[in-house]
Amino acid sequence: MQLFSIFGDPVSHSRSPLMHNSVFKNLNYKACYTRTHLLEGEKLKETFFALKLSGANVTVPHKEAAFNACDEVRGFAQKVGVVNTLINENGKLIGYNTDADGFMFSIEEFKNIKKVLIIGAGGTAKALAQRFLEESLDVNVLNRSAGRLEFFNEIGCNTFTWEDFQVQQFDLVVNTTSAGLSDNNLPAPQKMIENILENTCYVADAIYGKLTPFLQLAKQKQLPHKDGADMLLGQGVLANELFTNYQLKKEDIKEQMEKSFLY
Repeated sequence: MQLFSIFGDPVSHSRSPLMHNSVFKNLNYKACYTRTHLLEGEKLKETFFALKLSGANVTVPHKEAAFNACDEVRGFAQKVGVVNTLINENGKLIGYNTDADGFMFSIEEFKNIKKVLIIGAGGTAKALAQRFLEESLDVNVLNRSAGRLEFFNEIGCNTFTWEDFQVQQFDLVVNTTSAGLSDNNLPAPQKMIENILENTCYVADAIYGKLTPFLQLAKQKQLPHKDGADMLLGQGVLANELFTNYQLKKEDIKEQMEKSFLY
């Protein structure tokens, strides 16, 4: 019996156990998936091996710590320095990133996206910014302060702090911060958010399972909007393929994960 987990702080809200256990149970794969509340990112590696895990997912705020904990990082995660999926490969910790492709899957219905604003500068923002640039999009990043914006400047994004942001016309605005996850906060001052939403076509939030204050405003303005559920599904399917070493069909994994959202 293989054991998998998700590391995060907070983590009690995570739907990942339901999603992955639905796959394992219904496709007769001998594994179990649980949650691990991790306060200190630097203890991720020792905790992973102490629990004798075969693999794990990583959520906020530990995705960059997960990158640093890996013995080897593969694929897209190498470009962004952000890991959300871990595999135990013969005692070595191997890191991947499935967030970005999961998000692209989630916004397929949003058409003619050319100019994007990302709010926040954490691990999810890094993954999305790099992926958007690969799609030749005009990528803009807004963060409270300049401290975390260096990465985005280096890869070719336009960056702004709350102090110097000037509202422009965007096709898509994405909140990647944790504002609204366990509180009623907006990801930036209300007047700024109102102005942003009045100048965009589509709105997305990486948070899932609730209508955040950010999405409530988007709904009030009758903007097409999405929470992070489809992103969660998309990245989850890709992570499960890694967990099961591609022994299960992607279509079957997706079908069982979709069913878990009905529970």
